[in-house]
Amino acid sequence: MSHKRIPKRKIVLAGGGAAAVVAAAILLPQANASQSESNPSPAPAPKTLSALSAGDLASRMAARLGPAFAGAYYDKDKRQVTVNVVGDDNDMRAEVARAGAVVRSVKNSTAQLESAATTLRREATIPGTAWAVDPKTNQIQVTADRTVTGDEWNRIESTVESLGADTARIKKSAGEFKTVAAGGDAIFGGGARCSLGFNVIDGNGAPGFLTAGHCGVAAAEWSDAAGGAPVGTVQQATFPGDGDFAFVGYDDATTQAPSAVDTGDGQIVEITGAAEATVGQAVIRMGSTTGLNDGSVTGLDATVNYAEGTVTGLIQTDVCAEPGDSGGPLFTADGSAIGLTSGGSGDCTVGGETFFQPVTTALAAAGAQIGDGSVGDGSAGDGSAGDGSAGDGSVGDGSVGNEGGEGAVDYGESAAAENG
Repeated sequence: MSHKRIPKRKIVLAGGGAAAVVAAAILLPQANASQSESNPSPAPAPKTLSALSAGDLASRMAARLGPAFAGAYYDKDKRQVTVNVVGDDNDMRAEVARAGAVVRSVKNSTAQLESAATTLRREATIPGTAWAVDPKTNQIQVTADRTVTGDEWNRIESTVESLGADTARIKKSAGEFKTVAAGGDAIFGGGARCSLGFNVIDGNGAPGFLTAGHCGVAAAEWSDAAGGAPVGTVQQATFPGDGDFAFVGYDDATTQAPSAVDTGDGQIVEITGAAEATVGQAVIRMGSTTGLNDGSVTGLDATVNYAEGTVTGLIQTDVCAEPGDSGGPLFTADGSAIGLTSGGSGDCTVGGETFFQPVTTALAAAGAQIGDGSVGDGSAGDGSAGDGSAGDGSVGDGSVGNEGGEGAVDYGESAAAENG
């Protein structure tokens, strides 16, 4: 701990002689000690950080603080990270400040918010609802779309109220939660159209790509043109359940599959690696329907109750999306892969909420890597997405093995409609 250096006082003697010197010798150390205690060293100024560096710092603080850590978020304008701390341990607060973060005292611990989410899953798993941890408010943000009415609305509202106003809040969305069935390029399979997420390399060095799981369970083979010959076969898919992602292997093992996102007009963003999302982080989404759109991460560890089933471990954002954008890439301007478009409400005219599958979970489940294989640990501590297992949506030999697949087509964009 640093200490403020206090300069010695100049003592002016006006005929007091030795007695004054002795008195000064006794009083001066006491006065200095009192001054030091009442004027402690000021906290260091918060560091200026990139979103990735902010996530790294938050991850370190989560490990260091343990139960006292209650999430973190990034201010993209000030380029600072705020760490939520539960309790009054001044040493921990000082450690967070020395690390370069803004320290914020909050009421709800991560465990308390996780408990609230468990109650929601048990009492209010209703199609058309979603919830996610919002570290900015230190609450669970619950959203109900326009289809949630009558007894179902009363049920979700009363469940949120039972958690307490300090723990959870609810809002109504004007849209409807749907899966929004390349990077950013259009891909076609089984009459549906989705978007390619990120090109990757599997554990054997074979090329493939990631897309949405509800696309992967809708069709076993995918082409890069409507009515065209298949270029890839689904090797693994998860939807619904612990995520919404699929790994599609290219049928031609010599396919050149650079890790890049085509943003249109001949512009390419090179993807250098995958990173965890951080609340407040600026992100960009590319999709084959609506093209390039940007916004911010607003929540982590989101649960969404689609008509086809419940999906957990997603990233919540305010970036818009529409049918046909499913599976498309969510990334940062500096080339970090963040997510794959899952679904949401609204459109790119009125806005809304959109949810994304974390890329890191999808890569771990597929045993694949993107870019040079590096992973930026941008976790803010609340973004756990389960164990990344393939769940009930595994495809294995290429046959579709999930009853939700048929329903997913209804929420995607049909190839006929797109090319009619």
